[in-house]
Amino acid sequence: MAIRCLMRKWETCRKASIFLTSNTTPLTIIRDNISSALSLRHIVASSVFEYKNVCVGFREYHDGRPRGPLWRGKKLIGKEALYVISGLKRFKDDEDKLPKFIKTHVLRLLKMDLIAVLTELERQQEVSLALMVFKVMQKQDWYKPDIFLYKDLIIALARAKRMDDVLEMWESMKKEDLFPDSQTYTEVIRGFLSSGSPADAMNIYEDMKNSPDPPEELPFRILLKGLLPHPLLRNKVKQDFEEIFPDSSIYDPPQEIFGAR
Repeated sequence: MAIRCLMRKWETCRKASIFLTSNTTPLTIIRDNISSALSLRHIVASSVFEYKNVCVGFREYHDGRPRGPLWRGKKLIGKEALYVISGLKRFKDDEDKLPKFIKTHVLRLLKMDLIAVLTELERQQEVSLALMVFKVMQKQDWYKPDIFLYKDLIIALARAKRMDDVLEMWESMKKEDLFPDSQTYTEVIRGFLSSGSPADAMNIYEDMKNSPDPPEELPFRILLKGLLPHPLLRNKVKQDFEEIFPDSSIYDPPQEIFGAR
């Protein structure tokens, strides 16, 4: 629309110029046409300026935030929390600098920043640092037992095959009268079975049966599959499964694979 308007005004001025060159025109008409030409020049200049602002303005403006997936992944973490995460990873193998960094930077974080640091370390599978931050968190005045904090940390430890630390956190959770959910039981049982500790897996199974929440099928099936080399333990779990879930079925492999790894 703007270009069409400019073309119309330009055509008017061109016709006026032709009329002036081919006819004898009074002085007032000449003055009016000159004024029109000057006005057109002003309109063209201002229109070009506005067009440049529209086209270039978006590229020139930048609000300082990173673009793309990097920002979307970190936009919920404060600058201090990000600094602490990078510092912990930098000094994690330095026995002298790491305690000083925790004392000077980790302990000064606010509650939400400290939780964000813990969550991000778990996501990055820095489980040793996550466990250290969790223990720091437990000493804070605002700390209250939270099953979800335990759940995420225990699952991260189990997936990293840190089963000794899992047992430590498990006992700490029980002392605080917290009960895990089915996903936590499943991951811990799977972790002990894959680490070659069926006895510890059975201990977690007994805790699950005594939990106030009703059990679910998945941890039973994980345990039944992992106990194939241990038929006596598997038969016990199978009997419990059939009593709790009478409408569900269990696949029993051929007898010759029992006892074989």
